[in-house]
Amino acid sequence: MARQKKTIITCAITGAIHTPTMSDALPYTAEDIAAQAVAASEAGASILHLHARDPKDGSVSLNPDHFAAFLPNIKSQTDAVINISTGGSLKTTIEERIAPAEKFSPEMCSLNMGSMNFSFHPLAKRYESWKHDWEKEYVENSDTYIFRNTFNDIEKVSKTLAPHNIKFEHECYDVGHLYNLKYCVDTGLFKAPIFIQFIFGILGGIGPEVENLIFMKQTADRLFGDNYRWSVLGAGGSQMSLATTASQMKGNVRVGLEDSLFISRGELAESNAQQVAKIRRIIEDLGCEVATPDEAREILDLKGGDNTNF
Repeated sequence: MARQKKTIITCAITGAIHTPTMSDALPYTAEDIAAQAVAASEAGASILHLHARDPKDGSVSLNPDHFAAFLPNIKSQTDAVINISTGGSLKTTIEERIAPAEKFSPEMCSLNMGSMNFSFHPLAKRYESWKHDWEKEYVENSDTYIFRNTFNDIEKVSKTLAPHNIKFEHECYDVGHLYNLKYCVDTGLFKAPIFIQFIFGILGGIGPEVENLIFMKQTADRLFGDNYRWSVLGAGGSQMSLATTASQMKGNVRVGLEDSLFISRGELAESNAQQVAKIRRIIEDLGCEVATPDEAREILDLKGGDNTNF
């Protein structure tokens, strides 16, 4: 596989962790999700990683109707690659989590490569009052959540979505997830070139130290050789520093309000686009180029935006 020369920026617009109380910038209505997604694309994101929210209170939603309220709007205003999460919720079945992707057949989907503790309960201590009734309990109880992604679940996602020719963003929160992915590739569930998202800084996963990034990359090199592309997601305060390091290592990057609500230490981001603009400026100031959506499609061997169901 030829060496990649440009950096793909993914922007994760809203996610399923942060709640409306935590930031006024976090979008949860269809109009706001679409507007922020389009603005992020204009700022330099070639991939838009999307979750849905209930527009009434910002709670996590897997309702395909909530996706339908913003997907066509985004597609009509940008040529960015659409990536729909199959993580979506920590408390629902795998069938419910993949329903939006099965209906809309996007170019990409995220796919978590192992079960894990996944908690953000320390955030609950930061807020004395909440905008919506569901938020406090949701955040506090996350120390009881197990993010289920068994081998059976992974196989079900792969086989259900196989007819759609979707490229997966294989989310790996720890070294063992890379070995899970290797097993799945060896048994024919996924074909090269695969796209790996190294994730650092989630409570329950590997920590956000640079040494861990280097080790994850070395492990992936050993397991997959030249048959993969990779990106880095640093959660919280590690977002920009790890993205910068990844870009200098010839990797790709992911930013967005799903992963961090901040633009710098102690300062909330005004929008997803602000984070995209910052990392793009850093990447270009350090002598690298940012990939366009069509260049991202070529790098990742995607089916093209015309082959979706929205």
